[in-house]
Amino acid sequence: MGYDDPITQKVLAGKSPHDRAHELVHGSKLMDVALRKKLWEGGKAAVEQSADPMIALAKSIDADARAVRKTAESDVVEVKQQAYAQIARAKYAVEGPNTYPDATFTLRLSYGLVKGYEEDGKRVPAFTDFEGLYARCDEHKNQSPFDLPERWFERKSRLDMKTPFNFVSTADIIGGNSGSPVINKKGEVVGLIFDGNIQSLVLDFVFDEIQARAVSVDSRAIVEALRKVYDAGALADEITGGR
Repeated sequence: MGYDDPITQKVLAGKSPHDRAHELVHGSKLMDVALRKKLWEGGKAAVEQSADPMIALAKSIDADARAVRKTAESDVVEVKQQAYAQIARAKYAVEGPNTYPDATFTLRLSYGLVKGYEEDGKRVPAFTDFEGLYARCDEHKNQSPFDLPERWFERKSRLDMKTPFNFVSTADIIGGNSGSPVINKKGEVVGLIFDGNIQSLVLDFVFDEIQARAVSVDSRAIVEALRKVYDAGALADEITGGR
């Protein structure tokens, strides 16, 4: 809607997007389960009386959001869907089976390199390892979202700390790719896609390999954890070709 739009101005409250987001996220108490339970039990009246900044924000734009949603659903989404169907039929009539398919519910293949990147003047390596996992946890004093289950501390001495944990690549991904196998040039499964860095959000619209990265868990980490943390050796054997 743009910076000058009244709704945008209402959301930002005269602050930059970064400062406003920080204010809302750190000022909200909605992470407290007891508070959410109290709001649930109190019903609409409790929500209306709440001074939590996130709830206040939601209430302030509720009417605007509903109006935009109604317009989008009736005047935009429906029209686009009908037009898309007509365009698809026309393309198939002209190009036949050679037309590029809609990838929904069909096989998608993406190619890329395992490659680090630079962010805020610092080099981000392509690989992390178990040693880095524990170091990150310790750095944040085992607090969420960097905390580890107790079992991971109990089994720490069993692990090879140099085992690769996660890696990033220039593979072009989009929402829905999570769980996709990562295959090397030998045809071996070397990892599973589970996320992208924040710069990869642009991949919804255009490919960029400067900073956008797909994040995968390394298959070696999966096997190491199955054997030494979860006592699932039989499953690790099956994954690695055993019986």
